[in-house]
Amino acid sequence: MLANLTIRDIVLIDQLQISFEPGLTVLTGETGAGKSILLDSLSLALGARGDGGLVREGQEKGAVTASFDLPPTHHVFSLIRAHDLNSEGELILRRVQSADGRTRAFINDQPVSATLLREIGEQLIEIHGQHDDRALVDPATHLVLLDAFGGLEDNCADVAALFRQWRGKKEELSRLSQQVAEAAREADYLHASVEELSTLSPQEGEEEELAAKRQSMMQAEKVAGDINEAYEAVAGPQSPVPVIASLMRRLERKAAQAPGLLDEALAALDRALLALDESASALGIALRATEFDASVLENSEERLFALRAAARKFNVPVENLNALAVKMADEMDALDNSAERLAGLEHETAKAETAFVSAARAVSGQRQHAAIALEEAVASELPSLKLDHARFLVDFHSDEAQRSERGIDQAAFWVQTNPGTRPGPMWKVASGGELSRFLLALKVALADKGSAPCLIFDEIDTGVGGAVAEAIGHRLARLAERVQVLSVTHAPQVAARATGHLLIEKAGVSGQNRVETAVHSIGGTARKEEIARMLAGATITNEARAAAEKLIAGSSG
Repeated sequence: MLANLTIRDIVLIDQLQISFEPGLTVLTGETGAGKSILLDSLSLALGARGDGGLVREGQEKGAVTASFDLPPTHHVFSLIRAHDLNSEGELILRRVQSADGRTRAFINDQPVSATLLREIGEQLIEIHGQHDDRALVDPATHLVLLDAFGGLEDNCADVAALFRQWRGKKEELSRLSQQVAEAAREADYLHASVEELSTLSPQEGEEEELAAKRQSMMQAEKVAGDINEAYEAVAGPQSPVPVIASLMRRLERKAAQAPGLLDEALAALDRALLALDESASALGIALRATEFDASVLENSEERLFALRAAARKFNVPVENLNALAVKMADEMDALDNSAERLAGLEHETAKAETAFVSAARAVSGQRQHAAIALEEAVASELPSLKLDHARFLVDFHSDEAQRSERGIDQAAFWVQTNPGTRPGPMWKVASGGELSRFLLALKVALADKGSAPCLIFDEIDTGVGGAVAEAIGHRLARLAERVQVLSVTHAPQVAARATGHLLIEKAGVSGQNRVETAVHSIGGTARKEEIARMLAGATITNEARAAAEKLIAGSSG
């Protein structure tokens, strides 16, 4: 239920806090006192379109906060948790309206979008009036309300599950049929490609390995020539070693003739011969290291060329050739096994369709009975609401070709306001006053089924006489046994039925050249005086007070 409403700097309201109780609460007051301001403020907190004109003159912004006392099991908390919002304790909706037209929305003090605020708000409060443009008037809700009236929610959930199962099988069958058809069109190409890739047998990382190996052998080939030339110069036929060795032997024979003269030269020549011998040995080792089989290089180049040619042909990187081979092999298997798989899936799809249609037909029959019962329930309420000659109809159609999670049915609430006139959609055929009474009768018939925890009726008793107003008050009181009901009313018969009474007044502000709207919870004598005013007008007579007391006593009896 709506527990509290706090309004600050909205139109004629400076600061206002209102507490609400369960049952039927009426809001009364002189025309222009500010009843519409309260509803506009509440609508703002519920996610209605913002308007900078709502901000009180001279202020930069206004704010409205609505707090709700709900059981932890209420379905709105699932939606709140789905958006990672705090769901502990009471539920608080807040909207800040700036004078420049911008708004900010909060749920439990966490910022949210106006769209989410409106989605949450629609599940908490329904507002009905002569110009109702949502809730019961929206045909999109009528089948859901019919199911709620008939207690068919579980059956409908089963139908929805069967529909999703059938639709899933259908989509799976469509995908498989498309894959098989595409594979069949490319069967020859697939066969040839699978055979080619199987023969090629590409391995993961093979291109990189072959490229590195080829580069290494090509570099070795380039270096080998220079190494061989150096080796020939040091150790080949043109090597200086024999010449130097011969000269050393000659000088050694002459050394005795000139003691000490050739010692250093001979030592240097000896070192040179040793260095040349070491160089020859090292060059020989290097030369042997560069040796490779030319056929290995040729085979590597041919393999690398084959892999890259296949990659170009199939338009994939070389490293993806192996995955492509697996994919094409799977497609070949799918093609080879397609007939059996298709037959099996077609059987499953047909079975799922049969189950859905059977369940949808059963629910359709139950809905037809519920539609008749709802028509009768609403019809029993109409005479007392001065709609004696009117009829309420459920325009119900079944079409198995039009399938959805809701089954095979469509429903819309129609009315016939007078005998001989053509029935039509409720919101098109009924006048403002008639529509509000039809909605009340329908809401009474539905009781708390498919209903928000708080219902607000905005002057639905406008233009009706005492007996009808009494009937409206009686029905609002019946509704209030199931859900919280707030009613903006000018009818004393309705006000007398209330368990809570809020008086809305507009008065001047002391020391300031302006007025403001105030709300007071009244009871006892004050309540009797207000109902007497509603009966008598500006001048309250003793007769009016007596009539008010009688109304209150009669309503509580």
